[in-house]
Amino acid sequence: MRSFVLLLALVVAFVASRPSERQNLHGAQVLRVVPRVDTQLHYLQGLHKLNQYDFWSEPKAIGHPVDIMATAFQLPSLRMVMDHLNIKYQVMIPNVAKLVREDYQARAKAPKAMDWTSYHDYDEITAWLDELATNNPGLCKVSDVGTSYEGRTMKVLTLGTGAADNPGIFIDGGIHAREWISPATVTYIINELVNGASSTYSDLLAGVNFHFMPVINPDGYAYTFSNERLWRKTRSPQGACTGVDPNRNWDFHWNEGGASNNPCADTYCGPNAFSEIEMQVVRDQINTLPNLVSYISFHSYSQLWMYPWGWTSDLPEDWQELDSLAQDAVNALTAVHGTSYEIGSSTNTIYLASGGSDDWAKGAGNVKFSYTVELRDTGAFGFLLPAGQIIPTGEETFQGVLVVGNFVLSYTP
Repeated sequence: MRSFVLLLALVVAFVASRPSERQNLHGAQVLRVVPRVDTQLHYLQGLHKLNQYDFWSEPKAIGHPVDIMATAFQLPSLRMVMDHLNIKYQVMIPNVAKLVREDYQARAKAPKAMDWTSYHDYDEITAWLDELATNNPGLCKVSDVGTSYEGRTMKVLTLGTGAADNPGIFIDGGIHAREWISPATVTYIINELVNGASSTYSDLLAGVNFHFMPVINPDGYAYTFSNERLWRKTRSPQGACTGVDPNRNWDFHWNEGGASNNPCADTYCGPNAFSEIEMQVVRDQINTLPNLVSYISFHSYSQLWMYPWGWTSDLPEDWQELDSLAQDAVNALTAVHGTSYEIGSSTNTIYLASGGSDDWAKGAGNVKFSYTVELRDTGAFGFLLPAGQIIPTGEETFQGVLVVGNFVLSYTP
């Protein structure tokens, strides 16, 4: 035990002296470590709380893999401690900087017009939403619903040809800035519905209203294009640090576990619930929309289809209904490309995380079928999923969303 404490102290001193600039990714790698005994798990949990490494996935349980990005400066100490504690690890991403560079190079060559062979920035996405509304006035409506901290206009696109009080589905993406596949998938779903509106999906769109916000953290998302590809949080000033984790900021069991009070931490819950103007905007939209039956928030990565709760391992009373619809959606998703997804409540599937949007949507927003979906992949690329996977991710996810849509179409409370 004494050697363990000394080793932990060494790591604290070593990483505390590291340069604070996280953007220097030359030599950075992502290691996957797997705790096999309690001592190893507790060490990883303690290391996570230090906020010195970028944990791409968090230490949850014995046997549960944990992905940690370490800079070239940090790697020697991290490897040394893993070896000392006999924690097995493998290199998942040997060259983070290369993947980031490829992302930016591909982005520089990408067309400004919307497509799904490249990733698009916030301005391009919102311009495309406006274009859809202009070109499809009987189907699409775009509303300006608020302004981000840095002054970006936030928009909601509604698809539907029926009554305003038809049952509805609210779908958002981009709550965590670096998860580029999330907005790309949401826009793919929109495009498929619009293209098939007059034929394949006419009955669905006549009976269900779809409400989309592809990027609900616009400032953070824009920052990943201009400055730091792996930025996660919002961009509001928080003392000496910047940003709040927007998926720890919702006022339902806020800050009751799985969140940090450290303003510099990636999981910082904010000074109070709904401190972030962007989350207030989304909240107000959900509260004002009539007859919402389902909420889906798209994230990455891990390939999980999850339902509440995230603040406790207890399950909602109607968890079997939530699980049954999730099973049907995932079966349809998997049938497209064979991609496997795990299903379950957030805490029991991934980790404890209070203050999440899906918990609030169900617990406070009264949206019965509330889900968080972690898209591709399972760690080979993580947050740096190549643009070549946008279309297959969109194809399979769209089929899962169609299952939810058709369920809502025929749902009777």
